[in-house]
Amino acid sequence: MLNMDLVKELDSYRLEHKITQQVLAEQLGVSFVTVNRWFNCKTKPSKIQQYQIEKFLKNKGVIKCKT
Repeated sequence: MLNMDLVKELDSYRLEHKITQQVLAEQLGVSFVTVNRWFNCKTKPSKIQQYQIEKFLKNKGVIKCKT
């Protein structure tokens, strides 16, 4: 999955579960500023962050595990 597709999935998850960017940042182990920059297309997640987002979304059942 591409970086920005992951960010869109992450934002959809956040909105669906009615959590703030701050709470999401805490759940991901990154700063609010980092999450805010992703959502505002100022930066893209690094490869490590991309892996962490994928793992988070898979654990939440948002994206399916590859078989």
